[in-house]
Amino acid sequence: MLNVTAFVQRWDPYPFILLNLALSFQAAYAAPFIMMSQNRQQDKDRKAAEEDHRVNIKAELEIELLHQKVDNLREKELLLLTQSLRELIEELRTTRTAAGKS
Repeated sequence: MLNVTAFVQRWDPYPFILLNLALSFQAAYAAPFIMMSQNRQQDKDRKAAEEDHRVNIKAELEIELLHQKVDNLREKELLLLTQSLRELIEELRTTRTAAGKS
């Protein structure tokens, strides 16, 4: 601002070559730090993604195991219900025959 509003002497005339040089130097100086920061963040993100993937695989295996257990329980329950139904049918037949004889 001082350069633009200076009445007597402007040390960096309109195309602002000195200002452009200073900003270019600052950008060149900061670029490696920004790149290193991005690389570190990328490494952290990759490790977090790998950990998430491992957790998801483990959860998938646990869910599959739970499905197998539920299926086994259903099969046992179905067999028990079938057996109970057979017993009830047999009991009904015996009561009908006993009622028919009397």
